[in-house]
Amino acid sequence: MKHFLVVVDIQKDFVDGALGTNEAIAIIDNCVEKIRTFDGEIIVTLDTHSDDYLSSAEGKKLPVVHCIKGTDGWQLNDKIAKALCDKNYEVVEKPTFGSVQLPEIIAEKAAGEDFDITLIGLCTDICVVSNALLLKANFYEKEIYVDSSCCAGVTVDTHNASLDTMRCCQINVL
Repeated sequence: MKHFLVVVDIQKDFVDGALGTNEAIAIIDNCVEKIRTFDGEIIVTLDTHSDDYLSSAEGKKLPVVHCIKGTDGWQLNDKIAKALCDKNYEVVEKPTFGSVQLPEIIAEKAAGEDFDITLIGLCTDICVVSNALLLKANFYEKEIYVDSSCCAGVTVDTHNASLDTMRCCQINVL
């Protein structure tokens, strides 16, 4: 059986940058440990925007410039990058909350073998839930896990609400 770990958007802007929170900072060590001890394939998503972000549909609703490709805030958090340096992983840049490429990549890597998927990252209530639901919709017979100790939301309340939503959709919340 194959195991996939999806590391969602643990980028500087979401940890301690433009959209950072104390809760995001607090989960980093848990995420580092999860990555270091994970035995399987790792896929890292990067929220990726261009200089015209504020004129995009998302930018009009969230007018905070963040994760502009090539900037320091777009980079992975330093501790996460260090944890990944000894691992083989694939990076998926995504222009919006969920990656429609992610299910294709996992199906290709699974190559017909049984598998499960664990997600960690930021933000629980936006990109983690979006990717978890996309994966569950594509792989409805597979076990999908979200490690809540390795996730943080925009607020504690929306983090918890998103975990409840995922539970309702038969995603295993650890």
